[in-house]
Amino acid sequence: MATDLPMSPQLEQIHGEIKDHFRALENGFQKLDKIKDPNRQSKQLEELTGKMRECKRLIKEFDRELKDEEAQQPPEVNKQLNDEKQSMIKELNSYVGLRKTYMSSLGNKKIELFDMGAGGSEPTAEENVQLASTMTNQELIGAGKKAMDETDQAIERSKQVVTQTIEVGTQTAANLKGQTEQMGRIVNDLDTIQFSIKKASQLVKEIGRQVATDKCIMLFLFLIVCGVIAIIVVKIVNPHNKSIRDIPGLAPPAPTTSRRLLHFGGPEHLR
Repeated sequence: MATDLPMSPQLEQIHGEIKDHFRALENGFQKLDKIKDPNRQSKQLEELTGKMRECKRLIKEFDRELKDEEAQQPPEVNKQLNDEKQSMIKELNSYVGLRKTYMSSLGNKKIELFDMGAGGSEPTAEENVQLASTMTNQELIGAGKKAMDETDQAIERSKQVVTQTIEVGTQTAANLKGQTEQMGRIVNDLDTIQFSIKKASQLVKEIGRQVATDKCIMLFLFLIVCGVIAIIVVKIVNPHNKSIRDIPGLAPPAPTTSRRLLHFGGPEHLR
């Protein structure tokens, strides 16, 4: 886009895009005045808001490029470009203020539509004021009591919700407490099992040692018995072997020579 300000191609391109968005915003707000439907107005405002965000981004980009090229430009040119930047910021702020005005107006219209309801049978706030001015004191008191009753009902409903929430919280706390106690019992049982396993391991070790000791004793007894049997066999086979001592409690074998038998024949024999 051609301009009277001395700009680099990059700045000129950004400046042209900003001006295009400004024209689109101007046309958009003009169209907005002709739209009567609040929903369509809201949609149009959303589109214009998006364009304003894009303008803000482009102005920031314009400022960055301006600072990058500031050292290469004369002071007079930098002043003109800064003035142009401030002018674009003011123009954007004017559109932002215009958007706020339309948003406020649109919000009031939506509130009125909400008060009127779907069928338009409910009175608006202005009509309520007019109706209140025509009501008697008794009617006003009745309307106030009705409003207070509705408020009390709403408070009661809120209390019920709070009570239900407290009950749920209490039940949850009780469940958590029960689960905590159960976890504690499980931990205690695990400790007991671990202790039992440790005692059983010690008992198995002691039994193993006793079995090994018994085996050694049995082996020693077996060797003794074998030695005794060997000595007995040797004594029987070779009774005159003096190198082997007699076993205590075991009589030596009887001699093979014939024994003399003493015969008492009476007095004749004694002579």
